[in-house]
Amino acid sequence: MADPQVDNPADPSHASAVGTVSGPDRGRVGGRHRVPAPPAAEVKTRRKVPVWMFVAPSMLVLAVIILYPLGRAMWMSLQGDAKRLDPETGRFVTGGFVGIENYTRWITQTCGTATGSIPCPPGTLGSQFWQSIFNTFFFTVVTVSLETVIGFAMAVVMAKSFRGRGLLRASVLVPWAIPTAVTAKLWFFIFANDGAANKLLGTDYLWTADPWPARVAIIVADVWKTAPFMALLILAGLQMIPQDVYEAAKVDGANAWQRFKMITLPLVKPALMVAILFRTMDALRMYDLPAIMMGSNPATSTISVLVVDQMRQGANSASALSTITFLLIFAVAFVLVRFLGANAVSTQEKQRKGEVV
Repeated sequence: MADPQVDNPADPSHASAVGTVSGPDRGRVGGRHRVPAPPAAEVKTRRKVPVWMFVAPSMLVLAVIILYPLGRAMWMSLQGDAKRLDPETGRFVTGGFVGIENYTRWITQTCGTATGSIPCPPGTLGSQFWQSIFNTFFFTVVTVSLETVIGFAMAVVMAKSFRGRGLLRASVLVPWAIPTAVTAKLWFFIFANDGAANKLLGTDYLWTADPWPARVAIIVADVWKTAPFMALLILAGLQMIPQDVYEAAKVDGANAWQRFKMITLPLVKPALMVAILFRTMDALRMYDLPAIMMGSNPATSTISVLVVDQMRQGANSASALSTITFLLIFAVAFVLVRFLGANAVSTQEKQRKGEVV
């Protein structure tokens, strides 16, 4: 049996196969082609694009659709609507720059005349400013509180696994899917003098005329419609909680209330605060439900209803009122985000670092 041939390292042919050789094969190393490096002069440097160029298109769109209308409204709020006597010409003129006069008239509830300002008579729009502010915040506090509690209970039930859960979730969202105008008309007929509410309760309340029954009717209709929205947002937060945490708590002997207090509430807080923030801002702008159900009833007139009614009498004064509405909503949103933790991203980041529980 012949011995196998072993390559001789000293053999020049072996060096030609695996080593570096001169001549035509100088671009081959180990039997493979080696790509020659390009000259240093031909290397192209990457072109750096400023970061602001990526943000500029979005900021331009936001400026057009948000900043321009807001700035236009603020400018109109500094113009006058009422006729006034020009001391130079002795004629009655309208418009013109009046500064913050529109704002002070709303706050002090004074109405302008040709010769000056007088307290707004009862029944006029100028006399309803503080009543509308009260109605707006009253509806916001009561409805958001009830919707949060009811929506949380609905979300806890829908988060469980049981037969028919999908049908329950779909049916719960039906009131929220109905347009608000349809909801308002539906509850208008329910709270009519001969409607279902008086027949079921055995009463004869004037739900659309008496102040407090009218407010109760608005609250019931709004809670019925918007509680599913709160339940949907809270349900999304509940589904993000790992089930292993509950199983570990059960092993440690925690009861249902302790699991709810120590696990569910802290971990669902980001979603809960965002839901409260969205619902609060929406409630502060409430218009269609009280406007369709109660019309121009001062007992249920919100600040948005007052703005629309004022638009029919003077756009500049209505612009001042809408600017006040914007400032109120902005202040409430700032408090919720800055001090009450309605920033989901920040809260989750702090929870991850162990700074909050």
